[in-house]
Amino acid sequence: MKMDLEFERKLTIPLETKQRFPVTSELAPIVEERARTLRDIFEGRDRRCLLLIGPCSADRADSVLTYLERLRRVQEEVRAQIFIVPRVFSNKPRTTGEGYMGLVHQPDAAGRPDPFQGIIAVRSLHLRALRETGFTCADEMLYPENHRYLDDLLAYVTVGARSVEDQQHRLTASGLGIPVGMKNPTHGDLRVMMNAIHAAQRKHSFIYRGWAVHSPGNPLAHAVLRGRQTEAGGTLPNYQYESLQRLAALYLASDARNPAVIIDTNHANSGKDPFRQPEVIRDVLESRRRDGEIAQLVKGFLVESYLEDGCQRPGGTVFGQSITDACLGWEKTERLIYDLAEHFS
Repeated sequence: MKMDLEFERKLTIPLETKQRFPVTSELAPIVEERARTLRDIFEGRDRRCLLLIGPCSADRADSVLTYLERLRRVQEEVRAQIFIVPRVFSNKPRTTGEGYMGLVHQPDAAGRPDPFQGIIAVRSLHLRALRETGFTCADEMLYPENHRYLDDLLAYVTVGARSVEDQQHRLTASGLGIPVGMKNPTHGDLRVMMNAIHAAQRKHSFIYRGWAVHSPGNPLAHAVLRGRQTEAGGTLPNYQYESLQRLAALYLASDARNPAVIIDTNHANSGKDPFRQPEVIRDVLESRRRDGEIAQLVKGFLVESYLEDGCQRPGGTVFGQSITDACLGWEKTERLIYDLAEHFS
C-alpha cells in the first residue's frame, strides 16, 4: 500500500541555500577561529567556561538579533573567563507533536507552516548573527538531514532528550566536526546517553540524504545533563554532586575521548522554573570547588534566556519574550553572567 502523504512542494537543497546566503571570505575566518576555541575547551587546552545561552526557541529575527547585540557587549567584558555561544534554536521538539515547532516550520509564528521559507529564514538568521555580532551559534539537531543547511555556520549542536536514542542522530553526529551535546533521555537513564556518545565517537558507514556516506567519528561528542521526568509526571534534577560523581565514574569505565559535560540549567533540572537557573549554576560551581575531577569534567552551562522574563503564547505582542518555554529576562541574565565570570576569575 502506498504512503498516504500529501506532497506540497520540493524544498530547496542545501547547496542552493548556501549559494544564496554564502559564508563570505571575510566571515569564514571567524567561523574557523571560534571552532578552534571550542575544540580547545573540550580538549582541555582552554579552561574558560562555555556558556550556551539564549531563547528556548528562536521565534523572530529582530528580537533574537537584539538579544545577541546585548550579549556581544557582555561577552567583551567577560572574554577572559567565559566563551559564549548563543542558542539560536530553530527547531522545537514537541512531546505530543502539537504546538509551535520552531522557525524552520513557521517563519511567522502566527502564520501557517511554511518549511520552504523556514529553511531560508533559519539560514538567514544564523548568517546575520555571524555578520552583525561575530557569533557562531548553537542549534538543536532535531532533523539530522537538515544539518547540511547550516553545517558551515554552526558552532555547536545538541541532540535532544527525545532524539538521543535514535540511530540516525547518533550516526550523523559521528560525522560532524563540531561539539555535539548528547542530552540524557527524559526518563533519565545515563547509560543511554553514554551509548550515544560512544556511537558518535566511532566511525560509521550509513545512508544520509540518499548517499552512502562514511564518518570519521566525532571526539567532541559529550554529555548534557538536563534532569529527568518521573512516571507520575514530576521532575527530578541530575546536576547535584552525587550525579556528577556518577557521570565521572561512567566516563572512567568507558573509552570515551575528551570526557565532558554541559549542565542544562532549565527543564527538569530547574523543575521547569527558569528563575532557578542561577541556583543550579551555583550548586554546580560548588561541586567543582569540592572535586577536581568534577571541575575538569564540567565544561559549562546551557541556559534559557531572552529579553523579557517568562513566556507568552505564540502570536503574543511582548517583544523578546519566549513563545515556548519560559526564560530568564535580560537583567537577570546579565547578573548571572557576571557572577559566573567572577567564579572563573
